[in-house]
Amino acid sequence: MADRAEQCVGDGITIHDDRSRCAHAGVCTDELGAVFKLGVEPWIDAKGAPVDEIIRVVSACPSGALSYSLSDSPEPVENLAGPSITVASDAPLAVRGLTVVAGDGEEYDAHERRTLCRCGGSRNKPFCDGSHWYMGFKHEMGGVVSE
Repeated sequence: MADRAEQCVGDGITIHDDRSRCAHAGVCTDELGAVFKLGVEPWIDAKGAPVDEIIRVVSACPSGALSYSLSDSPEPVENLAGPSITVASDAPLAVRGLTVVAGDGEEYDAHERRTLCRCGGSRNKPFCDGSHWYMGFKHEMGGVVSE
């Protein structure tokens, strides 16, 4: 991730943004538009809100595309929540605290948060790249809905 992530430095916090992992859940732009500015470049203003608000929103990013580090350490902070898989309507699988293994038995890089593709359209399989949004993927609990 360190090679791919852009660093956005604020007061006491650095936001790390790895677009290759983004599932386009929109938690960042929906919850903290003063920092995460949809349709604007640069789209992150790490000085746009108090550090505790930035931490709250970045920690809710299901894919882990967003992470943060504090001024006393360059290493991204992860809030370990224990293993879980969350299924939500019209969205990828949100996986926390689990190792993802490829078909050939090789483990992918370890990350606390990630999203797995359910629509079949991701160009970054098995991880979600937000293709479900553009494909109009719809899923209701209990079955896939076709449009």
